[in-house]
Amino acid sequence: MSDNGSNDKPKRRVRYKGTHPRAFKEKYKEQSPDKYTADVSKILQQGKTPAGTHRPICVNEILEFLNPLPGQTGMDATLGYGGHALELLKRISPGGKLYATDADPIEMPKTVERLKLAGYGEDILIAHRMNFAAIDRIVAEAGPLDFVLADLGVSSMQIDNPERGFTFKYEGPLDLRLNPKSGISAAEFLKRVKPAELEEVLIEYSDEPFAGVIADAITSAVKSKGKIETTTGLRDIITAALTNEFHEDAANEIKKSCQRTFQAIRIAVNREFDVLEEFLEKIPDALKPGGRVAILTFHSGEDRRVKKSFQFFQRVGIFSEYSKEPIRPSAEECFSNPRAKPAKMRWAIKAEE
Repeated sequence: MSDNGSNDKPKRRVRYKGTHPRAFKEKYKEQSPDKYTADVSKILQQGKTPAGTHRPICVNEILEFLNPLPGQTGMDATLGYGGHALELLKRISPGGKLYATDADPIEMPKTVERLKLAGYGEDILIAHRMNFAAIDRIVAEAGPLDFVLADLGVSSMQIDNPERGFTFKYEGPLDLRLNPKSGISAAEFLKRVKPAELEEVLIEYSDEPFAGVIADAITSAVKSKGKIETTTGLRDIITAALTNEFHEDAANEIKKSCQRTFQAIRIAVNREFDVLEEFLEKIPDALKPGGRVAILTFHSGEDRRVKKSFQFFQRVGIFSEYSKEPIRPSAEECFSNPRAKPAKMRWAIKAEE
């Protein structure tokens, strides 16, 4: 009983339902890997990513190319869960500095605190909550950089949490914003967009073969309902529109179209390609002579833009080398972490003066 005489009972934590709880909030063991190492180890052995965490991709390949050394100054442009950052911090210690950016106001403070507890405080990790397109602001503070890393994939923490609105597996608000405090949600975007514009988004941002059918179905639903409020609501509209388009393996093909549609809308809502192109334009001025940049992409639109940018800067003599072919995750990594399968890493080196 408390001092004021109340008999309030302490709150009980959410029950961990069986070995495979379905709801995100119930998976508290997965979200606390330091406390439940045995449980998390079993999940990893199954080739799955524990809920609320993220497994960094191509770590060895990135470190081999960037070759971070003690005392160097670098940038992790997409901090995320901090997996890449942790490995970079280990290698630039002592005396180095890692500048990190991320637009996500929910996950970034958690990651900074996690890295601080691992021994990397503000003396070596300088984190800014901002879009990586403003890399010139980092350079104004840090000076030219020895290396830059950008992982363009959406973090598993964002995908797994239905409240963020990134997944169509479970019901959640149709949001899809990397920063839910900025810009308009996916629901609002779909309320405003015209059929032809949405079709173009689906083609340009995800190569969706049924772009016209899906765009018509979504805009018709918005016209009759006023707004699509939930992720499962959008999924159901896509499913209904495509049910008669397939004769075999309909469920799998519709799932792929749902994935592509959500991807395209996410890119549009966050202006991801505009931001990427601005970032790519600024990279040469951000690097020291001999400085290195590595970028992980996860679909053709991103990879195409990175490749063309690196090609151009090599052609005009600003980059001395760039990767003619992308580096892919190993078969072993793809087996243990299926989310790594679509990843491609491209790199470039700034010419010496």
